[in-house]
Amino acid sequence: MSRAGVLAVVFLLLALYCGTDPFKHSAISEFPDFEAHRIELPAWSLIPPDRDPENLLQKSEIKFLNQVQGPESVAFDPLGRGPYTGVADGRVLFWDGQSWTDFAYTSPNRSEICDPKPSPLSYLKNEHICGRPLGLRFDKKTGDLYIADAYFGLLKVGPEGGLATSLTTEAEGVPLRFTNDLDIDEEGNVYFTDSSTKYQRRNFMQLVFSAEDSGRLLKYNPNTKETTVLLRNLQFPNGLSLSKDGSFFVFCEGSMGRLRKYWLKGEKAGTSEIFAILPGFPDNVRTNEKGEFWVAIHCRRSMYTYLCALYPKIRKFLLKLPISAKIQFLLHIGGKLHAVVAKYSPEGKLLQILEDSQGKVVRAVSEVEEKDGKLWIGSVLMPFIAVYKLP
Repeated sequence: MSRAGVLAVVFLLLALYCGTDPFKHSAISEFPDFEAHRIELPAWSLIPPDRDPENLLQKSEIKFLNQVQGPESVAFDPLGRGPYTGVADGRVLFWDGQSWTDFAYTSPNRSEICDPKPSPLSYLKNEHICGRPLGLRFDKKTGDLYIADAYFGLLKVGPEGGLATSLTTEAEGVPLRFTNDLDIDEEGNVYFTDSSTKYQRRNFMQLVFSAEDSGRLLKYNPNTKETTVLLRNLQFPNGLSLSKDGSFFVFCEGSMGRLRKYWLKGEKAGTSEIFAILPGFPDNVRTNEKGEFWVAIHCRRSMYTYLCALYPKIRKFLLKLPISAKIQFLLHIGGKLHAVVAKYSPEGKLLQILEDSQGKVVRAVSEVEEKDGKLWIGSVLMPFIAVYKLP
């Protein structure tokens, strides 16, 4: 057989394998209805070229190593105490200055399956039972802690902690399937994101691979107890944070790699617009005392992610190859975990980039909370909190 014939046979067998996935080795083997969607990424020329050549995040201090697993969100109460953080086993923990103590739970069904394990990903298969608190926000007036739990929706717990009370688990008859982040305005209204109505957090990699657009932006009114949909058909909406003056909030569009502004006051109230094009794909966003926005960026863009975004059929073909979800994920983030943090002005101007491009100290970032001249850096994938002292 000629070389061309051999190549044709090999290609045919590869296509047959990808079409049938007989040994269930692919990243999407357990998702027979998986579809890859096109992502209208901003043009490459619009991506900020700014870098941190000094890799300043490598100067961060690693705190609480192996004491907190997957601390996604970091919050301080109205008295300045903390941090508080939600961890992978479903608890919200409180640092009292000496040690970590249990503060709150989101699931009433905790058992030995929720006991501490050696890594954040060890909990994935039981998250829907134990709970997975993601976004945390304190009501500055009441001291109540509001929790976005990936599986149990929007909840609230009083200043004394304990089992959180459910506020809402659905909107317009559609259940919350991946509640992610939140913020609270002066009237007590809660704005929050539901990243997908199809995929749960334990399948977040498949959601990233799919880029399906069932994500929603929501509002919970504490007076009427109603939950309304502000925006729908979003591709992986994630972090959310109010502006300092409360006239708008910004939220992260994970798949699009950008920040979007939603107006709450003024002539544009109820409308949204692009706030900033990011250098990578974001997780959470937080506002500092100056009204600036710190954005945790999960990874920078690469030409691989750019082409996969524009050509979903090619992306689906690649995902059907006998390559695990973990390896596919590493391909999408550039081969290794790395940390990028960006600060934006209230007008959407990029002010600063901080990095650990080699992942030597800060390997991944989910949230950045500025307090007293320090950045408290949480990560859903890491067993610690990093603290970077601002100059």
